[in-house]
Amino acid sequence: MHDEVVGAALNALRSVADQERFSVWAYCFMPDHVHLLVEGLDSDSDMRRFVSVFKQKTGYWYRRTHNGRLWSSNYYEHVLRGDEATIAVTKYIIQNPLRRGMVEDCGTYPHSGSFEFDDVCSL
Repeated sequence: MHDEVVGAALNALRSVADQERFSVWAYCFMPDHVHLLVEGLDSDSDMRRFVSVFKQKTGYWYRRTHNGRLWSSNYYEHVLRGDEATIAVTKYIIQNPLRRGMVEDCGTYPHSGSFEFDDVCSL
């Protein structure tokens, strides 16, 4: 993804996370998809609404500025169970560019991070 697109998407992600009451433990914008690890903060937090609002805001911006479509109509979700630690999944998401051979150090990939941790590469 282009820096401008990721910047706009990150602004929308932060806004929608606040609006819909979600923590963003990890994000990683890859060239053709995005990984997110989010957690609802209260009983009114609705993940489907969160994803819908995020895709709507970013998709609308992208159509206006780039005359194209940003997202597919569906997405894959996975609910973490008790044996899947949030930290381990955060590391997995952040290290995606490293595993794909895009960078040699996870700290050098500019399109991944966390709204909850300052330095996710040191987790």
